[in-house]
Amino acid sequence: MPKLGRLRSRWASVSLEARDRGLAVLVTAAAFVPGLAMLGAQFGDLPRQEGGFLAVVLVLGQTLPLAVRSRWPAAAFGVTAICFATHEVLAYPTTVGTLALYFALYSAGAHEERLRRALPAIATAGYVVFAVVLALRGSPSGLLDYAVYYTVLTLFWLLGALVRQRRRQEAERRRLTARAAAAEERARLARELHDVVTHHVTAMVVQADAARYLPPERVPEVLTTITGSGRDALTELRFLLGVLEATGARTPGLSALRTLVDQPGRAVRLVEEGERPALPAETELTAYRIVQEALTNAAKYAAGRPTEVRVGYGADLLEIEVSTEGPATAAGALGSGGRGLAGLRDRVDALGGRFTAGPSGDGFVVSAQIPAQIPAQIPAQIPARRDR
Repeated sequence: MPKLGRLRSRWASVSLEARDRGLAVLVTAAAFVPGLAMLGAQFGDLPRQEGGFLAVVLVLGQTLPLAVRSRWPAAAFGVTAICFATHEVLAYPTTVGTLALYFALYSAGAHEERLRRALPAIATAGYVVFAVVLALRGSPSGLLDYAVYYTVLTLFWLLGALVRQRRRQEAERRRLTARAAAAEERARLARELHDVVTHHVTAMVVQADAARYLPPERVPEVLTTITGSGRDALTELRFLLGVLEATGARTPGLSALRTLVDQPGRAVRLVEEGERPALPAETELTAYRIVQEALTNAAKYAAGRPTEVRVGYGADLLEIEVSTEGPATAAGALGSGGRGLAGLRDRVDALGGRFTAGPSGDGFVVSAQIPAQIPAQIPAQIPARRDR
């Protein structure tokens, strides 16, 4: 089996033109092997005449055009068909080279584009003329014989046309798959931009507003925090550019949660339960975005309210819960996170997990359960994470 696989790989690496030239050489050589003559095609059943120089030329005229059957399928078929018809009308000895007509017919059906509709009509008219000439030459074949011959030739044409159709359908499928993948990637990057920009800009706005009510000695600290938020935003935006450029840039993960929650102006408590296992980069990034989006909404709609981030590490499941205390009005606003929460739900669903977000008691809870490993059918879309 490994040898068969290597042979297939080598054959796939051979160009179409090289294959056609090889076929032309093989059929030409076989045409001059007397023992193979019985495999050749005969039309008209005329008494066979001795062949000479013209017979050799007609045989070569049938076999050599196969070298360009993919590049110029109509021309190759036309030359082959004319030489074949002349060879049969003159009743020269049968050779296996006459099988080149079938190859040429298949190639015309599989590769011809410009004359795809006209060529069958031209070929049919030529076949009628060919049958009439054979009848005038005294061929014993009847109308039924010629109908059977025509059916056989048509089958080779249709086989090529079927292959051509399958090839076009496969190309269209690949095009649509590529378009869907590009659209999915654009949507994913839009979610990333939303998460990064909304979170950090909101944090800077909240911190700047809080600075107005702080004593003067605390202002430099807040300004430093705002500067840090801006730098974090630039770092994550560079990551997105790294994804676009396929440079393998770093991705924020669970190791960055402590930095995410420990920011001035926030009443956030982080609780981690269990020992963190090695997780796929997409899983860690999704977990980070869940906490980030929940904290962003809490800062916008329930500023100053206590928030708890609980992360549970299991062997098979990663559990995240972000709960924010507050009155019903604040809980309702928290649920209006726009495309952020919807994007998180899409992320978690893609990883085979569950995501919920809604009021709970006197507050709002965002929770997710994500498998520790990405299902095999879901390709990772984020480059491997490097610890920050």
